[in-house]
Amino acid sequence: MQPDEPAMLPIREVSRMTGVNAVTLRAWERRYGLIKPHRTPKGHRLYSDRHLAQIHSILTWLERGVAVSQVKELLERPNQARSTADSPWQQAQQNLLNALLAFDPDQLEHIYNQSASQYPVRTLCTQLLEPLLQQLEQRWQGQFGSQLEQVFAHTWLRSKLATRLYHNNCHQQGPRLILASLSDQHCEPGLWLLALLLSNDGYSINLLEWEVPASELGLICEHNQAKALIMFSSQALPAAQLRRHLPKLSDHHDTPLFMAGPAAIIHDEELIELGIQPLADLPSRAHSRLMTWLEEDA
Repeated sequence: MQPDEPAMLPIREVSRMTGVNAVTLRAWERRYGLIKPHRTPKGHRLYSDRHLAQIHSILTWLERGVAVSQVKELLERPNQARSTADSPWQQAQQNLLNALLAFDPDQLEHIYNQSASQYPVRTLCTQLLEPLLQQLEQRWQGQFGSQLEQVFAHTWLRSKLATRLYHNNCHQQGPRLILASLSDQHCEPGLWLLALLLSNDGYSINLLEWEVPASELGLICEHNQAKALIMFSSQALPAAQLRRHLPKLSDHHDTPLFMAGPAAIIHDEELIELGIQPLADLPSRAHSRLMTWLEEDA
């Protein structure tokens, strides 16, 4: 490379900067011709600032619900308006729902992996998993068989997200974040989605899935030198947590404290009085607000 040539970035650095993993970047290139990186003599991909701008443009269209197969045309004709009525996500949600209701793990695996290989984690979360979970929550209100469906769906989703989170943690060098459930639910899908989103941003995640007294969470924060503690609950908090354990945690530990999930909305005023920052109910919204704080505090 000549001195006056712009710096080129390897795929791992581009993945870190954009949040799009290397597998997805290569799929965009091979299947859809979206990005054409430079190549070293040994065939390694190198990306310029122009490529980074293209990736951000692609992400913008995907967040609007446009299918990845349609993005190239939109990039070539950027003034063309595109309705999201033909979004692929509605069909993907229905396909996943059908597989869940049929208790078909093989079909679930196929549908999920197909979407996960084409779209970045945040798009997968906002366009597929969050809407699907909201749809399921409504379905499970008093319907016969709802408990079985819920256990099956949560078991499958937890296994997928836990595997991805473990893989990410094995390669992360970023600051440590503690995510802890304050719910008595067997599984909090929103907690796992938030963990995956943060892990995808380069943070090392320590996730506590079972409810413990919040006052004890300071111990793990100290041992892990945590950048922040993010608590999560899809329910109203028990009186003991809210009146005894959370005040003790806030008074005796300096780790920045956050609350995500519906509990952040239910108890927002009480949490603020305790010095705990309420984030949002949906994982993607909580992630965005938390990242704003993390980036400002960096």
